[in-house]
Amino acid sequence: MTLVLHEDAFGDSRNAQFLAKAAELAYLPSEEGKAAYLAELGLVANLISVHNTQAWVGSDQYNIVVAFRGTESPDKIEGLKDWLLTNAMNLLVLPQGRLGTDLAAAGVGARFHQGFADAIGIVWDDVYSMVNSAMGESERPLWITGHSLGGALALFAGWLCIRKMVNVHQIYTFGAPMIGNQAAVTAFNREFKGKLFRYVNMNDPVPRLPMYSLVANEFAHCAEERILGAQESEGGESQLEWSLARGVVDGVINATLLETIWDSVQGRVAAHGMDYYRKLLG
Repeated sequence: MTLVLHEDAFGDSRNAQFLAKAAELAYLPSEEGKAAYLAELGLVANLISVHNTQAWVGSDQYNIVVAFRGTESPDKIEGLKDWLLTNAMNLLVLPQGRLGTDLAAAGVGARFHQGFADAIGIVWDDVYSMVNSAMGESERPLWITGHSLGGALALFAGWLCIRKMVNVHQIYTFGAPMIGNQAAVTAFNREFKGKLFRYVNMNDPVPRLPMYSLVANEFAHCAEERILGAQESEGGESQLEWSLARGVVDGVINATLLETIWDSVQGRVAAHGMDYYRKLLG
């Protein structure tokens, strides 16, 4: 299948397939990624990498695409422990400095996932510089995408582009976790109404993160949600959240609870993979 973006189609499966591939290629190293973006999507792309945060900015004569890399899913029990605790300990904050000023435009009471805000802050200047340069050469529709953590960063990047007066054409995310509280989400939904499409595999545990915040369980999701696949079981996720809420105390998960959580989610970890999302998209 030839993958092509369709500018006048919003929430279209063809656009989702193109951007899902862009999100998948974002995991590749620099030289391999450049070759793959050109061969598979016709994009001349460059990698921005600062510490563990990475983004690709690619373009052709018709479009500009920004794709953020996510994090790998945990495939061992200790990795799951780090995964859960990292999210549980993250606070809802309003960052300091220029980033905080731009995010404060979301309105009174808007607060954001601290870890995700820190991650976008590391790469934002470089991403904006590259997008702005591409727009200077030729103004084209800007598409933003990402998988997992990359999906969360795609949402932040879209908001920050708007604050820089750069029009965002559409945003597509895949398996993205929650980025902020309801006040923040309401502002994002208003700003990107009809332009934001959040794809979720029903068996993927990551979109439920932060599953339980040790400080406040006030995280919410942006619209518009697009469901992929059918949920294999009912009730397990709610029970897992309740167990985690009771068992995580002062940043400690006891061994018995960790084993229980692992037994519950290990069969669904593969459902978070970008390859799985692309399969469900058809």
